[in-house]
Amino acid sequence: MPSTAEIAFSSALLLSLGAAISDSRSGTIPNALTIPPLVLAPIVYGTLLGYEHAAKSVVGAVLSLFVPYLLFRQRAMGGGDVKLFAALGAVAGFAPTAGLRIQWMTFVAALVQAVSVLIVRRRLFETLRQMFCMVVGRKSASPAGAELALTPIRLGGAVLIATFVQAIPHLSAFGIER
Repeated sequence: MPSTAEIAFSSALLLSLGAAISDSRSGTIPNALTIPPLVLAPIVYGTLLGYEHAAKSVVGAVLSLFVPYLLFRQRAMGGGDVKLFAALGAVAGFAPTAGLRIQWMTFVAALVQAVSVLIVRRRLFETLRQMFCMVVGRKSASPAGAELALTPIRLGGAVLIATFVQAIPHLSAFGIER
């Protein structure tokens, strides 16, 4: 019989896969994908494992929601990404920090993706120079009107990679059991 961790991470992987596919096709992560697991995970945990696990699922969702929500308020992240992180926190809520680990790994994967895009576009050094000027409060020596261009990064694929990396130790299909 599969363990709670195996079921939770298998569900998180399916959720992440759906988000990655949707994000790559349309640039959005629909509510129909994120809201049901966000609502149902605490209910399922509570029904099958007791109120303590339901509470852990809710705590996992809230912890996973905090930083993405702040980024959303600054227009640095989309609402679908915020709900996806909350849903992953709820689904992986048997360990309330699992959603945070997925989130952290996602940001690392997105950073690698962003740097790769800047390298391919030959904008890495110019972007770093402009960022340095912003941090130290100096005017950029760029030509007039050449501001720091924002490069949107779709997080769906990064979330899938991060969820997979976090799931490996919990899935007996990989021959690794805790």
